[in-house]
Amino acid sequence: MDTATTTCSAVDLAALLSSSSNSTSSLAAATFLCSQISNISNKLSDTTFAVDNTYLLFSAYLVFAMQLGFAMLCAGSVRAKNTMNIMLTNVLDAAAGAISYYLFGFAFAFGTPSNGFIGRHHSFFALSSYPERSGSDFSFFLYQWAFAIAAAGITSGSIAERTQFVAYLIYSTFLTGFVYPTVSHWFWSSDGWASASRSDNNLLFGSGAIDFAGSGVVHMVGGIAGLWGALVEGPRIGRFDRSGRSVALRGHSASLVVLGTFLLWFGWYGFNPGSFLTILKGYDKSRPYYGQWSAVGRTAVTTTLSGCTAALTTLFSKRLLAGHWNVIDVCNGLLGGFAAITSGCAVVEPWAAIVCGFVASWVLIGFNLLAKKLKYDDPLEAAQLHGGCGAWGLIFTGLFASKQYVNEVYSGDRPYGLLMGGGGKLLAAQIVQIIVIVGWVTVTMGPLFYGLHKMNLLRISAEDEMAGMDMTRHGGFAYAYNDEDDVSTKPWGHMAGRVEPTSRSSTPTPTLTV
Repeated sequence: MDTATTTCSAVDLAALLSSSSNSTSSLAAATFLCSQISNISNKLSDTTFAVDNTYLLFSAYLVFAMQLGFAMLCAGSVRAKNTMNIMLTNVLDAAAGAISYYLFGFAFAFGTPSNGFIGRHHSFFALSSYPERSGSDFSFFLYQWAFAIAAAGITSGSIAERTQFVAYLIYSTFLTGFVYPTVSHWFWSSDGWASASRSDNNLLFGSGAIDFAGSGVVHMVGGIAGLWGALVEGPRIGRFDRSGRSVALRGHSASLVVLGTFLLWFGWYGFNPGSFLTILKGYDKSRPYYGQWSAVGRTAVTTTLSGCTAALTTLFSKRLLAGHWNVIDVCNGLLGGFAAITSGCAVVEPWAAIVCGFVASWVLIGFNLLAKKLKYDDPLEAAQLHGGCGAWGLIFTGLFASKQYVNEVYSGDRPYGLLMGGGGKLLAAQIVQIIVIVGWVTVTMGPLFYGLHKMNLLRISAEDEMAGMDMTRHGGFAYAYNDEDDVSTKPWGHMAGRVEPTSRSSTPTPTLTV
């Protein structure tokens, strides 16, 4: 029930209560009752707003926790000599991204009134008049910031182990302050030219592109940006030998990769279900206990099924292709399934999520094989995983979106999945989204990386790369330590020798070697 629209007319109520003998008393009673009903209505409205905002804040915290997941995943996927560098970039993605999104990004994304291309309401810059001139609250800003820095974190993985630190600061600020907000305005703002949430009927193909939690807006933007960064920089030294064959430069810690993967999995329950933004909303009054809270639960289920299916598919596929069970590949497959379902998680049936994850696994495997053939080097497979699987997720939504769920989540009678009997309009809108995201990120981030390259601000020197950036750029290795009790730091003449047997008898005679 929408308590905010509840009204009470004392005159109407008095007519029901009145008697011919005492109409004045009836009017007074009606006025009193109406005042009490209005108070109850206002309290219910406040409670609804408070619950919705608390839900959104909790979801924002989950999405922000994904930054820790990115940090651990990246750290485990690079060589030990670059651990400090990659973790520092993850910290700076969040810190620099907060300032740039606060100053510019949020206004470009959700400033209103606006045009279809970019938010332009000056009062939203630096949150100068927010939230007074909007229908949302600060929790909405925090949630959207957490999404923005996730896109920047994706890009940092593609160009790891060879990028100057100043380049990280420049591209991260530009990505979170302008490139990403513009795309999010197109598809998530009520004014965006391709948004399924437009307040008028001027929708793309009568549908708008459905990208519920950001397979395109977040994952493709981060993945395509990383693609251009890695292409401009070129592969790491030693990644391909002189004959062009691929040489594995394995990360130093599978444990950190698994830890990061589980943290990302946990955070995805804020990323996808949290994208409803509210939870206290009823759908079908003929069905008891059915509303947006039901859709939130279903979205968590589809997210889980897609990721798990992709993980299992990758496990057995890589066993057939490579001959062994590889936990790193399984973790990447799992994340690929999550990236793919992020677009349609709220509007597809659970069984369709299994299809999504199965195909996402093969999309990732295929793009990885293509990357090796083209001598493209991405230490975290970020462009293939987030860019490739994100694009598949948009197509998947155009094929499998359910009529019931599309109409519930986006309201009104609109096109739905092609394979579900809804025609091709939604699929066409999804394909347009893929094209425009690739084009926009290419014309913005491509020249930026190329300009940094020409100014010698992008890639570190070969000497620094061979030595490792932790030592040459960050003051020491992540795992280095000094301990006065450690005998390995003592002069050789004062070290305790190793006792070794002089024969193979059961009672060896020890001899001291130094």
